[in-house]
Amino acid sequence: MRTQQKNTMLDYIKGEIVELTPAAVVIETGGLGFVAQISLNTYSSLTGEKNCRLYIYEAIREDAFQLFGFLSKRERDMFLLLISVSGVGTNTARMMLSSLALHELEAIIASGNSSALKTVKGIGAKTAERIIIDLKDKVKPGATPASATTTALQSGVAQEAVAALVMLGFNQPASQKVINKLVNDKPDASVEEMIKNALKLL
Repeated sequence: MRTQQKNTMLDYIKGEIVELTPAAVVIETGGLGFVAQISLNTYSSLTGEKNCRLYIYEAIREDAFQLFGFLSKRERDMFLLLISVSGVGTNTARMMLSSLALHELEAIIASGNSSALKTVKGIGAKTAERIIIDLKDKVKPGATPASATTTALQSGVAQEAVAALVMLGFNQPASQKVINKLVNDKPDASVEEMIKNALKLL
């Protein structure tokens, strides 16, 4: 995958994890607390950790200034490639990185499988084709990582999943309904698994 240039001030933030949700993390360093929006895959990797280093993308607009954090440069590079495509914004790119593992997304784009892209919430046929056309020659599939350990079921998992979906822009009643169904189908599912399945249903 080609490395994208970042014309921003921050490359990464390293510090203590003060707060972690499936959609965002607060990292304290140098007496400052930075809020970074994250993908579900990054959340899964940070779960149980006390400290982290996240590679940063700064999304600066007239009405907002957001930080997006990524566990690896490879994930950030994919995010930058995605938002370079017309019609793909930061939230859509994060949704794609939350719905699919990075190696899966790389393989899908490299193989030109637009049908698989359309399984991601908010990605229609035209956007999927545009992503393939623009990025197919820029993305090379990476190695498939070893399967991560599924997080143990904790109290409040369903509420955490609903909160994450709401932060991702979904309607709360609809999110609650889908999560309730998923809990009934598989009560021992992790937050990550629950949210990924919910993204396919909403």
